[in-house]
Amino acid sequence: MLESIVDYLRTADPAVIYLFLFCISFLENVVPPIPGDVPVAFVGYLCYSSDIDFFLSVLFASLGSTAGFMTMFLFSRMIGLKIYARGESRIRHGVVRAVHRMFPPDLMEAARIRFSAHGYMAVLVNRFLFGYRAIISIMAGFMHLNVIGVLLATLASSVVWYVVLLMGGYFLGENWQDIVSYMALYSVPLSLIFLLLVLGAFIWHMSKDGRRNQNNS
Repeated sequence: MLESIVDYLRTADPAVIYLFLFCISFLENVVPPIPGDVPVAFVGYLCYSSDIDFFLSVLFASLGSTAGFMTMFLFSRMIGLKIYARGESRIRHGVVRAVHRMFPPDLMEAARIRFSAHGYMAVLVNRFLFGYRAIISIMAGFMHLNVIGVLLATLASSVVWYVVLLMGGYFLGENWQDIVSYMALYSVPLSLIFLLLVLGAFIWHMSKDGRRNQNNS
């Protein structure tokens, strides 16, 4: 399938390529795992070998990625606000009660307060984390992060990511496919470090709460 997409893009009209960049970047956030980075790198090569504009490519890819991230963020934020609404809610049924049993409202409120600052940092680096992009958008929504803050963070993340990715395809030229190997060199270790930091912060906060409860008892 990827080869078919590449063959089509070789002869496609520039307007179609810009639209493709928007759509593939959008869908990558909404319907993972779509391999959107490789064809984007190929467009970077087209910026080198044809009349495709580099800056328009960055613009459309960044807007598509931001729109996709914000779609999942706003959807999960809406659901989270309803599930953890104070008092009675119109959707108080078995699913909501089950969610409350697994993730009590008091615990979620405490987590939201403690980790909201870290949440913006996670959004800011989300494009550089292998396999966590869609998860971060959903978790940011459940944490009820500020919409404007998330929008600015994910837009900045997208712009930087697509500048790097398209430049990689541009400078690699005919060897643009090697971008996959270069991405793996940093993306996988960075994702593992991010996961370890999240787990470490969670364990530290849980142990801190345990010590506080022991001191109060």
